Amino acid sequence: MNLLIIAPCLLSPFYVYRGAKEKEYETAKLLRELIGELDENWQVLAYPCPEYELIGWPRAPASREVYERLGMHERAKVIADFIGRVLTEEKPEKIVFVGVKGSPTCGVFHTSSSNPDNYPYRAMQEFFYLSKEERLGRSKEIVEEQNFRLVNLPGILFEILMARFPEGTYIEFDKDEVEGSIEELRNVLNQE
Repeated sequence: MNLLIIAPCLLSPFYVYRGAKEKEYETAKLLRELIGELDENWQVLAYPCPEYELIGWPRAPASREVYERLGMHERAKVIADFIGRVLTEEKPEKIVFVGVKGSPTCGVFHTSSSNPDNYPYRAMQEFFYLSKEERLGRSKEIVEEQNFRLVNLPGILFEILMARFPEGTYIEFDKDEVEGSIEELRNVLNQE
């Protein structure tokens, strides 16, 4: 058996902090089609969303440093333990992890960064009461106000996963480059 371990927001766009936009719907559609092409040797594990588990939904955009302050390391360790248990029990021959470029938790090679001292933590709760249109607008404001930067560093969960499971293949899905990401993943999944 081979195992594809994938960030849940890539398959179900409703986990995304602010709510799904067109790129999330397109990503989910194309990934479901790709998964449908896999043979019987492949199984798929969409692990629990770390950000949903810690904060809930909807939630304000936040950087890796903000999530570190909010206690994400402990939540990420619990999810990594779950993945580790599955790997121990199922003993897959090939393991492919798919994360999300820029994610504070599920970024593979790139995560978001900002100064956590300036973050409007109150916004996390406020998002619960906003409509989708209001959340989209407020998300953009927070990202600009906080000067989020893309940095060469894994997200919190993927840092743990790469340390624990170095034998895995790691793919970073870029929702701003969906076709290229799908092609890269297809190539990795089809390698023997």
